[in-house]
Amino acid sequence: MKPEQRKFIEPRWPIVITILIALVLIRMLPERIRIFPIWLVYSYLTVMIICIFAVPISRGKLIWRTTEKRVMLLFCILSEFANLISLGYLIREMIIRSKDVSGLELLTSSVSIWIINVLAFSLIYWQLDRGGPEARHNNNSLIPEWLFPQDSIDEYKNWKPVFVDYLFLSYTSATAFSPTDVLPLSSRSKLLMMLQSTISLVTIVVVASRAINILGG
Repeated sequence: MKPEQRKFIEPRWPIVITILIALVLIRMLPERIRIFPIWLVYSYLTVMIICIFAVPISRGKLIWRTTEKRVMLLFCILSEFANLISLGYLIREMIIRSKDVSGLELLTSSVSIWIINVLAFSLIYWQLDRGGPEARHNNNSLIPEWLFPQDSIDEYKNWKPVFVDYLFLSYTSATAFSPTDVLPLSSRSKLLMMLQSTISLVTIVVVASRAINILGG
């Protein structure tokens, strides 16, 4: 009998750090533009971190990988929904009560929204591409959602993307507003990148630029 091949389990500590950074940024947002009470955010993130740690502890059992994926995607969807509402609130305040909103508040809020946008979409990309982190490392037959440069180089034939690659993808999508070295292949990946770039564009052009204008004036 052949010895059972050990499954690759991607380290979860970068994910936990990303979630904690998102928590700090959510906490920094003014209370009146936060959609969910902070105690609810703490509770949900605690549950999510437990699910994340359960994956390596259980050696990648399917039930925990599935639970982690569902809990994380729900968190990302709710985060982006809250981001959109907060962004709409800031724009409304700029138009209706422009004299009552300080440039510093606009700037710090827009930076927090922009970074949360990058972090949330990096988690979405990481979970969706090729079936998720463990699936893409242990199954070479899965169809990719994104084409990385390493996929076309013979020396990298055994290479598989990890979380930092999706964080880079999310960051470049939010700054360049277009694909750079990583190309979306599916309709789903293209729509996700379009949504992320749109949120980032509105945050930078409308809110952050207004904040800088107020501070500079």
